[in-house]
Amino acid sequence: MVELPELELPDNPKLAGNITHFARALRRAGLPIGPGRVIDAIRAVEAAGFTDKVDFYWTLHACFVNRPEHRRVFAQLFRLYWRDPRYLEHMMAAMLPAIRGVQEDRPAQAAEKRAAEALLDGAQAPQSEGEEKEPEETLVEVDASLTMSTQERLRTLDFEQMSLAEMAEAKRMLARLTLPVKPMPSRRSMTAPNGRIDVQKTMRAALRRGGEMDKLAFKQPRPRYPNLVVLCDISGSMSQYSRVVLHFLHAVSNAKGAGWAKVHAFTFGTQLTNITRHLATRDVDAALKAAGAQAQDWEGGTRIGSCIEAFNRDWSRRVMGQGAVVLLITDGLDRDNPDDLARQMQRLHLTARRLIWLNPLLRWDGFAPKAAGIRAMLPHVDSFRAGHSIASLEELANVISRPDDMGEKTRLMGMMD
Repeated sequence: MVELPELELPDNPKLAGNITHFARALRRAGLPIGPGRVIDAIRAVEAAGFTDKVDFYWTLHACFVNRPEHRRVFAQLFRLYWRDPRYLEHMMAAMLPAIRGVQEDRPAQAAEKRAAEALLDGAQAPQSEGEEKEPEETLVEVDASLTMSTQERLRTLDFEQMSLAEMAEAKRMLARLTLPVKPMPSRRSMTAPNGRIDVQKTMRAALRRGGEMDKLAFKQPRPRYPNLVVLCDISGSMSQYSRVVLHFLHAVSNAKGAGWAKVHAFTFGTQLTNITRHLATRDVDAALKAAGAQAQDWEGGTRIGSCIEAFNRDWSRRVMGQGAVVLLITDGLDRDNPDDLARQMQRLHLTARRLIWLNPLLRWDGFAPKAAGIRAMLPHVDSFRAGHSIASLEELANVISRPDDMGEKTRLMGMMD
């Protein structure tokens, strides 16, 4: 139990205890919060006052949040703990989405399931004075022996709806997933036990034996593998998906014998950042921490057209050799001019062997290409696929070497006519 100083807070004498409980929930959700920050938060609220919700939010935000990836978790926990008196019902609904009648008829929002674990893991809401305790309900046990296994369920679960434990298991599953690619034809050849006759080598061997040709030498094309170039959107609407996909790309970059000549990775939001050298670090946590430190536009706005233009101008000639395959990971919600975006996408498409677009919005059955950015980009990709779950990345691994795979492009292009 953290020993807190005695503070005079006339608005709510239990505010210090509530802030302490809130800090514990944040710590369970992954924020690095110690006793010193709790004390600083209580003193900051004492100085700023407790009369305005917006001021109170940003006061606690300044004390508890120091990394971009923690903003969304803090926002969800704050909303559910401080502003919603039925936050436990919300949390139970998020934790038990499969039982009708328990959850509300709305999907869990981003980071909400992670907030649910933090609030419900041994933490109970402080009870106000005079509030009557509700009678204890009968405990209902559910036999889940016939339900699908945890890993099978995780394969189809949306990354944004995963809890902390589920996300950790999903990352372990992605670390074992490969992205194989078939070799391309090459003009160079190599010695082989059979295949085409190597006339030059056969004749040279015969000359060394005085013109006697006692055996034939054979050759076959030397395998040549393409580069993999990844352009990953890290704006606010894509941040949760981007982190998981970067875990997957780290495994691909460090996989031996996967086939890729080299994996080049770039992040973009409002600016383009090359994180290739960070993914070469063997430790995934150290690699992504360094990549996040270099990319200064995490969870910011989106300027897809400008960032692709920067890639075409500064990096295309360096990394697009050897028939590179390009993975574009974004939701296509752009603020730039659609005509400029279409022009840059066309240029990117012409320099790539294949351009594959992964869009998490395809998880919705009613998805339609209505946004101007999506309509500008879709005609200039070879394949348009979902990228919101482990199963969608497994499907990508199965079709990435198939030149005839178009994903959902044909169907959605028909909706644009």
